[in-house]
Amino acid sequence: MLARFFVAVVAMAIVVVASNYLVAIPVEVQFGPLDLKEILTWGAFTYPFAFLVTDLTNRHFGPKSARIVVLVGFSFAVYLSLQLANPRIAVASGSAFLIAQLLDISIFDRLRSGGAWWRAPLISSSIASAVDTAIFFSLAFAPVFVGIDNFFAQADSSLGFGVPLLSMGPEVPLYVSLGLGDLIVKGLMVFALLAPYNFLRQFVSDRRSAEKAIA
Repeated sequence: MLARFFVAVVAMAIVVVASNYLVAIPVEVQFGPLDLKEILTWGAFTYPFAFLVTDLTNRHFGPKSARIVVLVGFSFAVYLSLQLANPRIAVASGSAFLIAQLLDISIFDRLRSGGAWWRAPLISSSIASAVDTAIFFSLAFAPVFVGIDNFFAQADSSLGFGVPLLSMGPEVPLYVSLGLGDLIVKGLMVFALLAPYNFLRQFVSDRRSAEKAIA
């Protein structure tokens, strides 16, 4: 039991480390007028794995243990963000990670009793991904939150200048285009990760089912 919990903690740490590194690397690919470097970073592909780790931990150990794993991930997120980015990014990354993951735990725990196996991970991860994106890109780049930079005596790191939405649509602030691109990929990843969740749940027992069997 302890070994599996340790695996969950290590897995979360790996996801957080990878995501914090890759969020600073834009996807430099262009499809005709669609320039992905103005839309997307590689971190959007790795971060949804945090929800996979959280949901499997929640399923096996319950929400209390899942929250512990999240707090470990939160600690890594803040520490690494402080090392790799400015304080505003650290505040945005830590806030978004903690709120979104705790929300995912709560929703997943409410939905996983009954219904199709995919319902709880799909709904909880989708809602939490949207919340994570909104919090991170707003705190990190919206001009209205420049006070965070000012508090830490840093230069304004807002990305409020205009660009075409998703490099093709009407002009919007860059952080809005980046946030929407990030959310689209996270949504696709949520669906893609249902397959490994379904596979791994065969090896990760359901705590509630075990409790019912004992009762």
